[in-house]
Amino acid sequence: MASLFTKIVNRELPAHIVAENEKFLAFLDIMPLKKGHVLVIPKQEIDYIFDIENDLLSEMMVFAKEVSHKIKKVIPCKKIGVAVVGLEVPHAHIHLIPINNVDDMNFANPKLTLQKDELEEIARLIVQA
Repeated sequence: MASLFTKIVNRELPAHIVAENEKFLAFLDIMPLKKGHVLVIPKQEIDYIFDIENDLLSEMMVFAKEVSHKIKKVIPCKKIGVAVVGLEVPHAHIHLIPINNVDDMNFANPKLTLQKDELEEIARLIVQA
């Protein structure tokens, strides 16, 4: 059965996409820790990030780096934090989270509830960056 993220790749489920190429997709987390929290995924469904072939994993990190620069241009923060947890959805993904301190990356923190129009505006700004 296709993962939730594969359904997003196949456009069977909606997402606020901020970047895409032939191998990767980046979209806003709908339950973000911070505004601008983005997930980067390979389009190929692979559960565990360290099962990704080396060249593809390298390309994924470069793609994530490019997306992080766009996020930082539009979301006020000191840095873009990077996390790989991989327990929520059985599809490898990288979290890119705007941070001002280390506590901003604590996944035990309450998630933000953002309205659709706010997510759309954040996505638009990142895409345009």
